[in-house]
Amino acid sequence: MQVQNKIVIVTGAGSGIGAATAKHFAKHKATVIVSDIKEGKAKRTADQILDEGGKAAVIPANVASYEEVETLIAKTVDQFGQLDVMVNNAGIGPRNMSKTAEYTLQDWDNVIAVNQTGVFYCMKLALQQMMKQGYGNIVNIASLAGLKASLNNLSYSASKFAVVGMTKSAALEYATKNIRINAVCPGYTESALLNKLLSVRPDMDDMLKSVIPMKRYGQAEEIAEAVVWLASDATKFITGQTITLDGGTSL
Repeated sequence: MQVQNKIVIVTGAGSGIGAATAKHFAKHKATVIVSDIKEGKAKRTADQILDEGGKAAVIPANVASYEEVETLIAKTVDQFGQLDVMVNNAGIGPRNMSKTAEYTLQDWDNVIAVNQTGVFYCMKLALQQMMKQGYGNIVNIASLAGLKASLNNLSYSASKFAVVGMTKSAALEYATKNIRINAVCPGYTESALLNKLLSVRPDMDDMLKSVIPMKRYGQAEEIAEAVVWLASDATKFITGQTITLDGGTSL
């Protein structure tokens, strides 16, 4: 993984895929800005990186706030002089799993604000900095739910389909500017979102595993491997792509 000395922001890095990704970048000698809406969780991830001899700093941010994303990127550049990689991982799911006609306005607004508008804010502001410095790399965390139908999950599915579309559109726009933009689409992965679902519907555990050809959930570390690879200098000719990590579920 050729990411040594790169300055990397990972949003939603307080737990799950975000925390695993932050740690994996640090393992490969990048400097990681650990960002999360919950500062305490971000600090816990950063402390784990520092304890293992890595380089990390904490800058909390709610990606649904344009001003907080501005501050996140401005502080990063002020402190480290550049922004090499932006990993847009922060995301939430709906409070209620409902069919479209019964879907709550609150669940729609909240999920779209973080998963779609938040990614737009982060891309817009990161791209402004990357254009100034003449290079950059963005990796967006989409989902299998952004590639195929997801029942009773309209806002999440809509937001992740949007992330895939934004990734491809922006990659095309900046392909000649030495800026690459890709996305990963995890399937069912052991994470806070999955744990929340299974706590409400424990009966879904066997059902979900039954549709995964590998008969297991993904691990956050497995997703992190793909993110760091896409952000590395080993993938200089890859842009506008979605890498699906789902144990064969989409086959």
